[in-house]
Amino acid sequence: MRHNKKFNHLGRTASHRSAMLSNMACSLIKHKRITTTVAKAKALKKFVEPLITKSKEDTTNSRRVVFSNLQDKIAVTELFKEISVKIADRPGGYTRIIKTGNRLGDNAEMCFIELVDYNENMAKEKVAKKATRTRRSKKAASAAVEAPATEAPKAEEPKAESAE
Repeated sequence: MRHNKKFNHLGRTASHRSAMLSNMACSLIKHKRITTTVAKAKALKKFVEPLITKSKEDTTNSRRVVFSNLQDKIAVTELFKEISVKIADRPGGYTRIIKTGNRLGDNAEMCFIELVDYNENMAKEKVAKKATRTRRSKKAASAAVEAPATEAPKAEEPKAESAE
């Protein structure tokens, strides 16, 4: 029976799975976005988010705990120096999974997994959504229709300078 055994083994032995998740976490920390399958991305999310939370406090013990999982000095340094500063006020949810469709070879479901605070496109969309009005009013619609009609584009002619 497998009561309460929810961990996805990903068809690998424990050592292979831990090495793969460690390598994927290092790549995610270094590149801020990686492409992988949805199953691996979900497993990586459960693996890397506690490490990012651990990096919020920069102590010797937290560095050792993170290094024991990642085994990469450069990734640990970048996590503690850059990423932890940027996500200091975020209470969780440091990664985002965006599905991209199926892979051609084996039809596996593919996705991006990325660090939330490092995607400028999503940040711009949030600002744009706040600026738009959700309520429809007749005044705003009529003003929008009349504004282009009243303002006709004027073609400016270049002024000829007289050299006389």
